[in-house]
Amino acid sequence: MYAMRRELQQYRQSGALAEATIADPHRLIQMLFEGALERIAVAKGAMEQGNIQLKGNKLTQAISIIGGLRSSLDLNQGGDIAGNLDSLYEYMTRRLLQANIHNDTDALDEVIRLLREVKSAWDAIPDLLRKAS
Repeated sequence: MYAMRRELQQYRQSGALAEATIADPHRLIQMLFEGALERIAVAKGAMEQGNIQLKGNKLTQAISIIGGLRSSLDLNQGGDIAGNLDSLYEYMTRRLLQANIHNDTDALDEVIRLLREVKSAWDAIPDLLRKAS
């Protein structure tokens, strides 16, 4: 059973890597959102099961992904939106750290909700651009 899980994980990773090599910048950001959400969900399950190592690993990965989203912001060109997202990503990182320290599933749920809101706005961008042309 363990070997099958490991192989499934390797398959998922290779699929994500393959998609990332052909994805446009918009899709890459979507993939970062998806990756952060997935890792937080796994961390929440690990937290509920008392698996401290897995919880810590997945939250560290989620924090790293959110850091990647944050570093992709162009604060000079992005105006208020970029500044607000920068603050929001910093807040999410803080909440994930607090969740890790205090085993706080409510904090994880809050970050999941915030990430989903930002992701849904990001997902809507192509439709908005097509309608504007």
